[in-house]
Amino acid sequence: MQISRSGYYAWRKCGKSSRQKENERLIPVVRAAHNKSKGTYGARRIAKEIEAQGSSCGRTKAGNLMKLAGVAAKQKRKFKATTDSKHNLPVAPNLLNRQFEVKEPDHVYVSDITYIWTHEGWLYLAVIIDLFSRQVVGWSLSNQMSRSLIINALRMAIWRRRPFTGLVFHSDRGSQYCSNDFQKMLKIHGMISSMSRKGNCWDNAAAESFFACCCCKTFLCNRRCLSWLHLGSYNLKKRPFRSSNCRKNSLLPNCPNNFLSGSCC
Repeated sequence: MQISRSGYYAWRKCGKSSRQKENERLIPVVRAAHNKSKGTYGARRIAKEIEAQGSSCGRTKAGNLMKLAGVAAKQKRKFKATTDSKHNLPVAPNLLNRQFEVKEPDHVYVSDITYIWTHEGWLYLAVIIDLFSRQVVGWSLSNQMSRSLIINALRMAIWRRRPFTGLVFHSDRGSQYCSNDFQKMLKIHGMISSMSRKGNCWDNAAAESFFACCCCKTFLCNRRCLSWLHLGSYNLKKRPFRSSNCRKNSLLPNCPNNFLSGSCC
């Protein structure tokens, strides 16, 4: 093996290196964060958890620790279309125009629909997010992707927030958002409809990123497809969403702007 006798015995006497000792100390932290997040944390969030424990850690180091700990973030299931833009309903102009920085609460809402796989089939989740605080102000869950899904979510947002007249409501061009019933509800409450350009998901990036980073977590039971649904704001420094039908967000969510702080309504 081309190793000297003295070098071999010196290696045996030197013991564990400082890096090995640090890895052994941090591996339980990584596993605890992985279990707490139900396997949804990637290297970035694991790094933030380690830093919260008082240790310096970057994304690469967190990835190496995850390998040593034998854990990995869960991957998304197969794609399922949730936007039906092939319709003859009127489409609103793109008033938001990717202006995602809002200075006041309840002035701009963004919304989107996603799918959730359960043991009993697909469920559809519609959320409405206040672009100022990045809080989920309204949501609705159903096994059918109909216009009532987003109408119920808007009804919750109106009941909880009492938004100002002239609020801009931005969404994609899906038939649910373009439906006459939903547009009528927007007009009744003095809201202005805004829609993304066709086939351009970046126009609604604030809502898309909420789903892409697994900030909605479903917990499956043996006989029931869903025991409870957990939703929270996805800005670490902003106050998490709390409601009688949701539990407090105790997990570290995905955070825009590199976890920068901001005031919340």
